[in-house]
Amino acid sequence: MTPAPAEIVCAHSPDSDDAYMFYALATKKIRSPLVQFRHVLEDIQTLNRKARDGEYELTAISYHAYPFVADRYVLMASGSSIGDGYGPMVVAMHPMAPEELKGKRIAIPGKLTTAYLTLRLLQPDFIAVEAPFDQILDAVSENKADAGLVIHEAQLTYAKGGFHNIIDLGRWWKNTYGLPLPLGANALRRDLGPELASECCRLMRESIQYALDHREESLIYAMQFARDMEAPLAEKFVGMYVNHYTVDCGDLVPKAAQKLLDLGHEAGLIPHRVAVEFVR
Repeated sequence: MTPAPAEIVCAHSPDSDDAYMFYALATKKIRSPLVQFRHVLEDIQTLNRKARDGEYELTAISYHAYPFVADRYVLMASGSSIGDGYGPMVVAMHPMAPEELKGKRIAIPGKLTTAYLTLRLLQPDFIAVEAPFDQILDAVSENKADAGLVIHEAQLTYAKGGFHNIIDLGRWWKNTYGLPLPLGANALRRDLGPELASECCRLMRESIQYALDHREESLIYAMQFARDMEAPLAEKFVGMYVNHYTVDCGDLVPKAAQKLLDLGHEAGLIPHRVAVEFVR
């Protein structure tokens, strides 16, 4: 008698790019005799926090969170969101130079996000005002913060609200270090064992490739998670963060991730040095 597939809880954020890459798995276009995924949708700061307790077998995390969960999780070679010359932005109601962010109140989407780590590397001296990622712009417009650190779709829609781009952290990172900026990753709990881990990696890689090969149907599915974004913008956003790096991180993404985390450690933002470790 064939044993039932193991149920793996697969946690990721309710965003159009994540929905796009998980489409084939969520709709069972891709199946496995070994593994059955149950999908849980939560915002990235919640996922980062829960990863510290090892709550989910497969979870999206911020690269910044990895040093805090590396005892429980290993990174997956598939599923990374990488900003290659673009990324999270600091925006404000009025134009200002990046140097003027010093000492300002900046609304951030969580202290374990890679966006927060990168901003601290650029400007160590500011007052962090934590807010849910989808309320960052409101915090700025309501004067609860002088500027806001925007992630997800707000990177493309902030101008509609009259906000000004102060600095694009992905562009700053690329100009400074010549590397793409690793933002989010998928991580597997280390206690899964090699057979299940390998199967999860295969399914993840094939799901991302399926989305890239069946772009239109995958985008239609992802649009329901696009938070009122029109189709052309949603397609642009998905194209920014689901690409060849997402299918497989290669050698460049681990190099960039190691640089980012080493700099975070040297700046006193990460308590210990960690070597990034990926499974395929």
